[in-house]
Amino acid sequence: MIHPALHGCDDRPCPTDLCCYGECQCSPSQPGDRRGALRALGLAATALGMAGVVLPIVPATPFLLIAVWAFARSSPRLETWLRAHPRLGPPLRAWEERRAIPRGAKAVALGSLPLSGLMIHAAGAGLAVTAAAGLALACVGGWILTRPS
Repeated sequence: MIHPALHGCDDRPCPTDLCCYGECQCSPSQPGDRRGALRALGLAATALGMAGVVLPIVPATPFLLIAVWAFARSSPRLETWLRAHPRLGPPLRAWEERRAIPRGAKAVALGSLPLSGLMIHAAGAGLAVTAAAGLALACVGGWILTRPS
């Protein structure tokens, strides 16, 4: 959808959800522009994804998927950078192409699930809460196991 108030390169209109950042800056003239918020969300999700690369408890790929989604709507330059990144790009491509989770990430996730259940129990949650959490964690574990590596 092209918004007439947004002018891009050479007075060509820019789409409302993607701007021609690779060529020049679009200048929104309407209030409530969401590109800045989406870019901030993408940057925050990228930071969490980077943390997930080095911290075993933090999942990297879901945050990177959020980041690439936000960048696709706010900054194609950052989207391209993220997809081409040598460390962050491969898990994104694996998920988008085959819905695959790397073996190492599966192992960490599957090891974390029982620990999470134990932490819920140790925190003093009641039997019903612990059982419901255990069932949810078992379902998540089953889903992870069904994804290709």
